[in-house]
Amino acid sequence: MKYLVGFLRIFIGIFFIISGLIKLNDPVGFSFKLQDYFAPDVLNLEFLVPYSLMIALFVVVYEVMLGVMLILGYAKRFTLWSLIAMIVFFTFLTFYSAYFNKVTDCGCFGDALKLTPWESFWKDIVLLILILIVFFWRKHLTPFFTANFRSIAVMISFVLCLWLGYHVLMHLPIVDFRAYKIGKNIQEGMTVPDDALPPIIEYQWKYEINGKEKTITNTSGLDPQPEGGTRIGVETDFIREPYEPPIHDFTIERDDQDFTEDFLTEEKLVVVIAYNLDNTEIEGFANIKKVTDEALKKGYKVIGLSASSTAETEELARKQKLNFQFYFCDMTTLKTIVRSNPGILELSKGTILQKLHWNDAEDFKLN
Repeated sequence: MKYLVGFLRIFIGIFFIISGLIKLNDPVGFSFKLQDYFAPDVLNLEFLVPYSLMIALFVVVYEVMLGVMLILGYAKRFTLWSLIAMIVFFTFLTFYSAYFNKVTDCGCFGDALKLTPWESFWKDIVLLILILIVFFWRKHLTPFFTANFRSIAVMISFVLCLWLGYHVLMHLPIVDFRAYKIGKNIQEGMTVPDDALPPIIEYQWKYEINGKEKTITNTSGLDPQPEGGTRIGVETDFIREPYEPPIHDFTIERDDQDFTEDFLTEEKLVVVIAYNLDNTEIEGFANIKKVTDEALKKGYKVIGLSASSTAETEELARKQKLNFQFYFCDMTTLKTIVRSNPGILELSKGTILQKLHWNDAEDFKLN
């Protein structure tokens, strides 16, 4: 048990550190996921939505710190009870999502690794078992290094977590795992490849035969038409889901017209994204205006994208003296493209060349 507990403390600790750091790299994205859980049709905790970013930062920093503390053997009793409480809470969330099919991606590993709700649930069950093994045989959990060294290591880890959280909020995630990262082409991301596996659909044909209900299953889609049977109905399930392109909700629309293809063929396009004007950071548009005015002088096409109404975007453009029009795009898509409200991108024939937080707009390079 001594060696098993020794191995598990390292394994669980590294797991929590990696999981936490991936989310700490993108706390805004994790806060969006928490908002999904707080929605009225899920946990009905709408009063927590305004605090979702603060909660997200607390959870991910706490997750990283528990991993560090477990490995070091720091505050053993507090660390183990905290690990149990956290994994029980997340197990409940993933079970609720899976059983009621409420949130289809738990966000456990951000955009780096997508897990289905049931995969997330069973992952948490395994972790819970491993943590309980360490808890019940905690007498074998001997601390590493001296007490002073452990305290200093924990404090340094905490400060580094706070710095990373602040840095990515004031700029953008250090590592971008999304389909809209720099170098990606939007048109290609919306394309279904020729070698994509087709969906497999299971048909469950229900018949009444000799007064008894019978279900006949096939994947051909052809009605089996059994002799003497009266069809009651048919249900379908996907054995293999249809291929979904990484980018599937990107559009550029205005006045009920679709301009997506037009703008994605532009060689020099600057896009300003403000997904929701109700909570956009107005002070950011001063930096944005300097860049967009210069871009227009240098022959760039400049547009804005927002999920807010045309009246709201036109009012914003008037007040901020912006020399470009806003177009409509789905809010979730815009949140995915850039974790800044507003943010700014450069596209060339649909390929993303630059993507910056409004704080860094002055670093935007124009040819």
